[in-house]
Amino acid sequence: MPKLHIVLCEPQIPQNTGNISRTCAVTGAVLHLIKPYGFEITDKNLKRAGLDYWDKLEILEYADLSAFLESHADERIYYFTTKARSCHSDVTYPTDRDVYLMFGREDAGLPEELLVQHPETAVRIPMRPTLRSLNLSNSVAIAAYEVLRQWNYPDMTAQGNLTKYEWE
Repeated sequence: MPKLHIVLCEPQIPQNTGNISRTCAVTGAVLHLIKPYGFEITDKNLKRAGLDYWDKLEILEYADLSAFLESHADERIYYFTTKARSCHSDVTYPTDRDVYLMFGREDAGLPEELLVQHPETAVRIPMRPTLRSLNLSNSVAIAAYEVLRQWNYPDMTAQGNLTKYEWE
């Protein structure tokens, strides 16, 4: 079964990265963090947002974007940006190989030269044209769950249980 990979390029807000780490933990996605960050990994806000999920994560760090791209030159990477022409939910994500979803800085997004080099895998989440963008952690959750939906939620529980009652 392929793995889902979430890639954050130069994240700036520790609470976003903490929330994203929690999303990665509950979905089984690998989290890739590309430096420089706008915080320290030891930041209490980052840890608080991720709560007790840190030990459930696979986290990989890279010195810079070039180091990540060199390490994953043969991978299919989807570049999430407000500037793309294609919609994220129109993509059929591969089921026979790992999928990498890359997101840029909260204040600047991904470098445009990277987007221009990969127009076929640059995708956007639809939103009203008068607003700038979604919150980064919300975007990651939307994107991750679209891939997992297409994969039929592998190794995930689709039914919940009540704590005080029984479903009829």
